[in-house]
Amino acid sequence: MQFFCLELFPFLVLLGVSLSFLVCIGESVIELPENDTIPAVFVFGDSIVDTGNNNNLKTIFKVNYPPYGQDFLGGKPTGRFSNGKVPSDLIAEELGIKPLLPAYLDPSLQAQDLITGVNFASGGNGYDPLTSDLASVLSLSDQLEMFKEYIIKLKGIVGEERTSQILRKSLVTVVTGSNDVTNTYFGSPLRKSIYDISSYADLMVSSGSRFVQDLYGLGLRRIGVFGLPPLGCLPSQRTLKGGVTRKCVDSYNQMCQLFNKKLSNELTLINGILPEARMIYLDIYNLPLDVIHNPKNYGFGISNIGCCGTGTIEVAFLCKCTCSNVSEYVFWDSFHLTEKAYRLLVHQILEQYMKDFICEKPFC
Repeated sequence: MQFFCLELFPFLVLLGVSLSFLVCIGESVIELPENDTIPAVFVFGDSIVDTGNNNNLKTIFKVNYPPYGQDFLGGKPTGRFSNGKVPSDLIAEELGIKPLLPAYLDPSLQAQDLITGVNFASGGNGYDPLTSDLASVLSLSDQLEMFKEYIIKLKGIVGEERTSQILRKSLVTVVTGSNDVTNTYFGSPLRKSIYDISSYADLMVSSGSRFVQDLYGLGLRRIGVFGLPPLGCLPSQRTLKGGVTRKCVDSYNQMCQLFNKKLSNELTLINGILPEARMIYLDIYNLPLDVIHNPKNYGFGISNIGCCGTGTIEVAFLCKCTCSNVSEYVFWDSFHLTEKAYRLLVHQILEQYMKDFICEKPFC
């Protein structure tokens, strides 16, 4: 893949290592320091990043049918929970690795695809194992087992030494937790009757901590963990809990902020314990909140409903028809963003945090 770029924001870091963020026509590329590479991308998590792993599962949490994918290549529904590409694709694209990040369970997956990374995410997943059980989807434990299987396959293709190098240098993202809050905690009595908000956030963080340390134990080092977005401002939650005027739900957003703080602190602790760890907390709360409150500042017109159906509650199989002007919408359905909104978010994340993955301690 070729990129035509305009160089922006060149800067020097300590010891004279030169970095540049490159903004390209249609896509962006991060230029790494000399002798450094990001050979592959691996993604774990939920529907925000799932690229089709749920397609053959017996679950309602799958979208391999129209109108999902209407703006994807050829208008094809692939199991991505949006009108087009999702963050996992866009991260791989912006890094110049490949235009799409295939699902590990895609039956058409080729051996060559494994070398540059694959996606293990499953829509409906959560940090809480109960969340995945209720949705009949792949838990984080399931995704970890799939990754172990992947490593064996990769060793068979490129050998043990190169496999180790690929794992150490690759960029990993973990994107989950939204379903824990909206479905398992606030959406059912199964956890709320046992845990208060703070202790349930602790349960989520504890699960996430074990998961990223397990990934480290398997050879991964550069691990970015997304925080929670402002879930109280999702169209579905505004409809269900926001009253007649469909306001953002403060209790949901406060829980998200509490979890994010706990998660950030936990990752800092892990980085202090594991000598080679680059475990980075990625904030996806503040920018989406500003986009929702001030959509016109970002090139959008509508941010309180989705493009699908009435935009107030429809998601997955409830999504039967769509708006005629999807580029005006922040949300595709009542839970997920449009490709346009995801592009904005992914670009900002890479621009803000990429240096934290590639600079050497103690100079970060």
